Amino acid sequence: MKTLNGHLTYCSNIHTGEDWQHHFSVLQNSIPVIKQQVSPNSPMGIGLRLANQASIDLSQKENLEAFKNWLSEQNCYVFTMNGFPYGDFHEAVVKDQVHAPDWTTTNRRDYTIRMFEILADILPNDMQEGGISTSPLSYRYWWETPEKLAEAIAISTTHILQVVEKLAKIQQATGKVLHLDIEPEPDGILENSAEFIDWYQHILLPSAKEYFKDKNLTDKQIEELIHTHVQLCYDICHFAVNYEKPEEALAKLEQLGIKIGKFQVSSAIRVIFDEQKAEKLAALAQYNEPTYLHQVVALKEDGSFEKFTDLGDALTAAQTVSYQEWRVHFHVPLFIEHYGLLSSTRNDIVETLALHKQKPATNHLEIETYTWGVLPAEVQAPLNDSIVREIAWVKTLV
Repeated sequence: MKTLNGHLTYCSNIHTGEDWQHHFSVLQNSIPVIKQQVSPNSPMGIGLRLANQASIDLSQKENLEAFKNWLSEQNCYVFTMNGFPYGDFHEAVVKDQVHAPDWTTTNRRDYTIRMFEILADILPNDMQEGGISTSPLSYRYWWETPEKLAEAIAISTTHILQVVEKLAKIQQATGKVLHLDIEPEPDGILENSAEFIDWYQHILLPSAKEYFKDKNLTDKQIEELIHTHVQLCYDICHFAVNYEKPEEALAKLEQLGIKIGKFQVSSAIRVIFDEQKAEKLAALAQYNEPTYLHQVVALKEDGSFEKFTDLGDALTAAQTVSYQEWRVHFHVPLFIEHYGLLSSTRNDIVETLALHKQKPATNHLEIETYTWGVLPAEVQAPLNDSIVREIAWVKTLV
């Protein structure tokens, strides 16, 4: 829905369905109920997540036309999409495979282009901008040496530039400006704003000048092309897990002219180990589930940081090491600040969106709490009700 500070939606990766028939059925059951409560008299935006198979299905003309007709009937629209998880995202062990296939593969490139072709078709005529979030190139620990990591980055960058070339053609043909929104997250090749900026400035832009050198474009035009079509997906949970300060990150991006494609409004688990350590570790153990990666960035007593690829590893280390604080990559409900002895990084959402109100950084806001099915029982609630509560809470901030 349109707010004073951008279009607000929630990501449909909350819902099951890796093929379009299944996912569309869930949307048909859920969206009208949610819309009636959060936007009964105004159009409601949808942040559409399509798995690879769903994107293939929806590319079929009859399916796409049926979806467009349904959007019109429901007074809904799609302006942003999630192209990060390629395959199964529910009822399967996802873990590091959320990055697979990664940007070193043509499968990831082709899937992303297919998604953009769909978005270009369904984006409302009165909206000239749309974006798709994606993996931060690959999973860092798949690459065993610096040389292999550098090669993975180079191949990934080339594939992204091939997507940019496609987006430039879409803009020429339709006037619609579409952008690929790279989403840094812990243990991705691009984990934080500093790594994203370093890649953007020192690898992406120079590679683009080489890639487009035969297109009769000046360096300035090539830089504008990249700034238009490759942007940042600022996932507030991910930035909070890395202890980033929103004001500093946003200022640096603005200074360099790097655009934010969307804010993903999300919250992480936070725990302060000032007292009741054993009880807090026991509470954290409830969130050590087998589906998703729950990376931990731990602040040690000496002020240094220690990183763990998953919560189970951190819980083991905590038996013999003392810490000041943990940030856990587990997307928790936005409308709850404290979970018994545990707390959250919800204040980072409040701070980030306050800065956004003062100086708008993007036109796209997407709530992304996808862990409802794996939350401890005491935090569970009916899914549609939970989505409504999250949207209502965020609306108070924007």
